[in-house]
Amino acid sequence: MDAANQCLITEELLVEAHRSSRSQTLLERLGIQVSRYGLVVTLLLIGGLKFTAGEAQGIQPLVASSPLMFWLYRIFSLQTVSNLIGAIEIAVAALIALRPFSAKLSFIGSIGAIITFVLTVSFLFSTPGAFQFSHGVPLLGDAGQFLIKDLVLLGASIWTAAEARKEN
Repeated sequence: MDAANQCLITEELLVEAHRSSRSQTLLERLGIQVSRYGLVVTLLLIGGLKFTAGEAQGIQPLVASSPLMFWLYRIFSLQTVSNLIGAIEIAVAALIALRPFSAKLSFIGSIGAIITFVLTVSFLFSTPGAFQFSHGVPLLGDAGQFLIKDLVLLGASIWTAAEARKEN
């Protein structure tokens, strides 16, 4: 086989390898959509709940014990703080949902979600009772059980940011 034919075969193999690495399986495409829009639905639902008195009271111990957010109650009422958080969560969800139309706006929304979930994951360490010790082993308390899901949501937010960033 001469050098020209060998080069042609190598080039064809590289082109095919590149093409197959870029194609996504149905399962991957489904995972992408469920991850992105599952995050959107979750943010919309929890953001909408923030406008209720019960949710405002429910998040108060978490926000009040946070070294990053406690100051909000010095400026705003209990319900206003909750409404503000809810409005941010809804806006972030809307931006992420815009991915088919604007990767840049989806990226911005994803960064907002990352910030949101870094804050809520930090509540695991600032909220009294989030961890309880049993025989020297840390276990999740009631608040910790409520908050631990945000670790997965943080991961989904990081992924949506990375994916949208590729298109910018």
